[in-house]
Amino acid sequence: MPNSRLSRRKLLVGATPLVVAPALARLALDGDAKAAEHTEHTEHMGHASHAAMFGEGAPAVGGPRDLDALLYPPPRLAHRPGRVREYQLVAADHDVEVAPGIRFSAWTYNGTVPGPVIRATEGDLLRVRFVNAGTHPHTIHFHGIHPAGMDGVFEIVDPGAAFTYEFPARPAGMHLYHCHSTPLKKHIHKGLYGAFIIDPATPRKPAQELVMVMNGFDTDGDGDNNFYTVNGRTFFYARYPIRVRRSQTVRIYLANLTEFDLINSFHLHGDFFRYYPTGSGDAFEYTDTVMLCQGQRGIIEIDFANTGRFMFHAHQSEFTELGWMGFFEVVD
Repeated sequence: MPNSRLSRRKLLVGATPLVVAPALARLALDGDAKAAEHTEHTEHMGHASHAAMFGEGAPAVGGPRDLDALLYPPPRLAHRPGRVREYQLVAADHDVEVAPGIRFSAWTYNGTVPGPVIRATEGDLLRVRFVNAGTHPHTIHFHGIHPAGMDGVFEIVDPGAAFTYEFPARPAGMHLYHCHSTPLKKHIHKGLYGAFIIDPATPRKPAQELVMVMNGFDTDGDGDNNFYTVNGRTFFYARYPIRVRRSQTVRIYLANLTEFDLINSFHLHGDFFRYYPTGSGDAFEYTDTVMLCQGQRGIIEIDFANTGRFMFHAHQSEFTELGWMGFFEVVD
């Protein structure tokens, strides 16, 4: 299915969270006149729109377990110096459906945007075999501490070739990886990035752990994002809320890989959280909103005070209305 040619301007004229997805194809085909009619209609929806965006009313692609491998990280392993942690990442070109009927020609690691979560413990030797099955030269650049020859800048991997990255996992924290081939902004916005967790030798306290990678999609090639998500699909966690327990800390490994916009953000309704920048120390901010530029990341810890349904989203209203929002369903 070809990509829909849908401009950011047309989408914003006609879209509110209640009806954004059903309107996408119509806006692309019918233009500004239809968009204006749609705007007049949605202005009467008032305060019911967010409530209607929960569950079946949310315009999301796929089934409830589709993003589990991106949302739930691999289990932490106890500290054992010298252990080898091995992964394989394959770069390949894939069309991904980011919103109902809207496809994006992506460059992916292991077929998804973002790529798979990589996890190690301080003292592990990380070994990542990278295979380039795509149509362009690619690399992997890991944030963290490693030798110069493992940095993903000079060791360009041509289509059909492979390279193995190997280095001790350090420092502890929430990190990320991405392609560092040029033009850099294209290789990142096309989807070559993912979360990289290094656990401290002394483990963090037990928690329900989640990974959220904030990103955007420029589906019409004009250098502006048309859609925003966490973990690659619009409104996914509004259609399929994330169930968590009030009795246990919720830990979110959060990273921003949004291209074309200077910042992205995370806001939680109804509670505050501890935010540890980069997750590399004990200092935290107690807040309900954090802003991150591209490449920034951190760890959020929430101890929910109440049960019920709580929204989370970007605190740029435009990002929220273009897909970056969801709900926690907090239960005892």
